[in-house]
Amino acid sequence: VSKRLAAQGIEVDVFTRATSSDLGPVEILAPGVNVRHITAGPFEGLAKNDLPAQLCAFTSAVLRAEAQQEPGHYDVIHSHYWLSGQVGWLARDRWGVPLIHSAHTLAKVKNALLAEGDVPEPRSRVIGEEQVVAEADRLIASTPDEAAQLVQWYDADPAKVLTIPPGVDLDRFRPAPGARARLGVPDDALVLLFVGRIQPLKAPDLLLRAAAHLIAYDPAIRSKLVVYVVGAPSGSGLDEPSSLLALANTLGIADRVRFLAPMPPDDLADYYRAADVTVVPSHNESFGLVALEAQACGTPVVAARVGGLVTAVADGKSGLLVDGHRAPDYADAITKVMGDRAAFSRSAVEHATRFSWDRTTALLLDAYADAMTSPVFGVGAAR
Repeated sequence: VSKRLAAQGIEVDVFTRATSSDLGPVEILAPGVNVRHITAGPFEGLAKNDLPAQLCAFTSAVLRAEAQQEPGHYDVIHSHYWLSGQVGWLARDRWGVPLIHSAHTLAKVKNALLAEGDVPEPRSRVIGEEQVVAEADRLIASTPDEAAQLVQWYDADPAKVLTIPPGVDLDRFRPAPGARARLGVPDDALVLLFVGRIQPLKAPDLLLRAAAHLIAYDPAIRSKLVVYVVGAPSGSGLDEPSSLLALANTLGIADRVRFLAPMPPDDLADYYRAADVTVVPSHNESFGLVALEAQACGTPVVAARVGGLVTAVADGKSGLLVDGHRAPDYADAITKVMGDRAAFSRSAVEHATRFSWDRTTALLLDAYADAMTSPVFGVGAAR
């Protein structure tokens, strides 16, 4: 989005916490886009739950950076996730500009849909989110479902809530030949793919159980089956790759499973292309970008009928949505998709084109302009 905004003559500063001493204070991501690396706490080894303790350091650095600019340098603040929303709240009051906030995930929703072995979000986050929702001038929801959650669970003013789906990079994630050859995957292999954090919420274990059911249904596919799990540990409970490997051993499919670390987007695109089906069995998803990226590459998706996945997947066309989290149901859905994969693949590409970053950027610009022309902030043009 920042690059597309800059292409329209809008200057963008992105403030983010520095996670390496090798990073300079400012990185020019593209002409007109500056990424400002803020030192707030140790560069590495800081757990997610320790981040709130660095809010003061981060906020101070943001305010100091603005103080070095000409008065009125910033016209809009767009914060992402609740911690940045806290920073944006203070900056909004100091600078006299509107605060637009994207939550991405909501603690109350996550806690209501906890997977077995998962840890609930702390009360401090719930309170922080409630404060940001109350203070923000506009709230951006990824889906109608999230918009309703903001109103029902956080008492958001419906007039402030706008639904703007994220986009997918259609230049990077697109169908292209030769992926299996590049990855060394046989043409006749049955390839199932999971991409995401290895934690109970994402339910990667469900894909392994579904794969075992597929082999039980048809032992002949065993030698052709390849299951890729792309992701890193996060959270608690079933979050160690070793525990998934132990599960694969218990299921008797360890030789069919390949665990891969998170990788650059261009490399990931080839795994999407090589897969027959991408499986997204999450207990909750605010949107489901993995599902969109896979479909943009021409790969059908089998996903849980939860949260934003209902929007990200065109059920019965670009893939199938599954009620509940029973492995046999996922195995059946994978089998159905494979029965007409070519049609699902064509529909997947078509569906993904509805979610371009150009469209998302245009809708965000409308939201910025609307907030800026409110009586509180007067009339102005985005810089």
